[in-house]
Amino acid sequence: MENLLHLQPQAVFGYFYEICKIPRPSKKEGKIVEYLIEFARKHSLEYKKDSAGNVLISKQATRGMEKIKTAVLQSHVDMVAEKDINVIHDFENDPIIPYIEDGWIKARGTTLGADCGIGMAAALAILADKEAAHGALECLFTVGEEVGLTGAKALSKDFFSGKILINLDSEDDGELFIGCAGGIDTTIRLTYTTEPTPSDYAGCKLSIKGLSGGHSGDDINKGRPNAIKLLNRFLWRMSLKYDFRISSYEGGNLRNAIPREAYAVFCISNDLVAKLSKNYSNYKTHLEEEYRHIEREMQVEFTGVETPPYVIDEVSQLELLATIQACPSGVIAMSTKIAGLVETSTNLASIKFVHGREALITTSQRSSIKSKLYDAVDTVKSLFSLTGARTSTSNSYPGWEPNTDSEILRTAKKVYTELFNEEPKVKAVHAGLECGLFLEKYPDLDMISFGPTIRDAHSPNEKLEIATVDRFWRLLKNILAEIPGEE
Repeated sequence: MENLLHLQPQAVFGYFYEICKIPRPSKKEGKIVEYLIEFARKHSLEYKKDSAGNVLISKQATRGMEKIKTAVLQSHVDMVAEKDINVIHDFENDPIIPYIEDGWIKARGTTLGADCGIGMAAALAILADKEAAHGALECLFTVGEEVGLTGAKALSKDFFSGKILINLDSEDDGELFIGCAGGIDTTIRLTYTTEPTPSDYAGCKLSIKGLSGGHSGDDINKGRPNAIKLLNRFLWRMSLKYDFRISSYEGGNLRNAIPREAYAVFCISNDLVAKLSKNYSNYKTHLEEEYRHIEREMQVEFTGVETPPYVIDEVSQLELLATIQACPSGVIAMSTKIAGLVETSTNLASIKFVHGREALITTSQRSSIKSKLYDAVDTVKSLFSLTGARTSTSNSYPGWEPNTDSEILRTAKKVYTELFNEEPKVKAVHAGLECGLFLEKYPDLDMISFGPTIRDAHSPNEKLEIATVDRFWRLLKNILAEIPGEE
C-alpha cells in the first residue's frame, strides 16, 4: 500500500491511501464518516452531519477571491463490496489492499473503491491545500450512493448553499459529463415448494465464474456476458431434453453490477449423467468460442456432488427457467440525441433461493428518458407476472437532463483546453449519478461531473489509471480558480 504515497499528485494519493485503509461498504459507512469529521477538526474547518450520515465540510475563500461563487465538490463515501469467490475479505473490517501494475492501481481480489474514493481524496486534498486559489468551498460527502442513492435522497433542501456543484464521480479522463440516466430496481419473488429427490438421481453442479462483470450502467454496452444468463442457457435446454430437477440456483450479488458468477445444483437420473456430460462439453465449447476475445478468465465447471435431499417442484422449475431465459438483460435502445450513449437498458442482477420457499430475483432498469424507463420496468414485470410471481419496484432515482448552456461547463471546457491543448468531450453517462436528485432539491444548481479514468468499477477487476489522476487534479484546481464571480 505504501507505494501509493510516492505517486503524484502526492496529496491526492496520500488521502486515497488513507481511505483504502478504512472499511466503507454501503450501509456501513460509520468509520469513514468519523474519519471525515476528524479531518475537519484537525484542519479547523466547519462541518456538519445530517441524520442520514451525509457530511458537509466548508472552507473559506482564499484571500482576494471572496466574491467568487461558492462551489460544492461532491463525492460519495461508500463503495461496492465485491470480491472473487475464493478471496477471504471482510469488507466491514478489513482494509482494501491496493497495488500498482502497468500504470494502474488495482486491489487484491476485491473492488478497489476508486469509485468514489479518488473523488473523496481530491476533495480532501483541496480542503487541506493552503496554496490553492478558490472561492468559498463546500465539500459534500454522501452515504449510500451504491444502494439507491439513499444519502442524496435524504438530503435536506438547505444542507448546502452553493449554486455550482462539481460531481467527482465520473470515470473517464478527457470527458465532461452534463447528464445521466435515471433508474429503478425491479424485484421478483417466485414462490416454489420442495419435494424429495427421486432415489435413483445423481447430484450435479454447474458453475460459471471469472467473468469480467462490471458496472451495469457504464459497461452494459460492452458485450460482456451475464453469468446468470449463461448458466440458465444450459439449464433451460437440458430441462427440455431430460427429467432434470433443480435444488439450488444462485448468481450475482449487487443490483448495479453485471453478474460475474453463478451456479446451480441439480439432479438427474443416474443413467442420463453421461448424456448430460456430453451436452455440457458442447455447451462449454460454444461459450469459450463465443467469448474467447473478451472473457479470457472465464471458468465453466461441471462436477458431481452429493445428491441433495430436496428439489423444487416441476411447475415452479419450468416457470423459473423459462422466465430467466426470456428476461432481457443488456441494451434496449441507444440514444437518438447523443451518439454512442445508451438510452435504455436492463440488468438481470441476481438470483437467490430464500429459505427454501422462493426465488428472489433482482433486476435494474436505466434510461435517460423517463417514459422509456417505466416501459422497461413494465417489460420485466409483465414477463414474470405470467408465472404469478410477485413484483415490486424500489430505489428509483431521476435522471439529470443535460444543459449545454451551463456556465460551469463553459468554464470547464475553457480550462481543459488551455491546460491540455485539446478540447474535452462533452457527454452524458448511462450510469446513475446523484446529480438528478440534487437538481430536484436545488433547482438552480449549475452542475458538471468529471474524474480520472476508472475501469471495471463494481467488480474485483476495478482499476484506476495513475496518469489521469494528475490531469484530474490539475483540472479541478484550475476550474476552482476560474469560477466566475457573483453577479
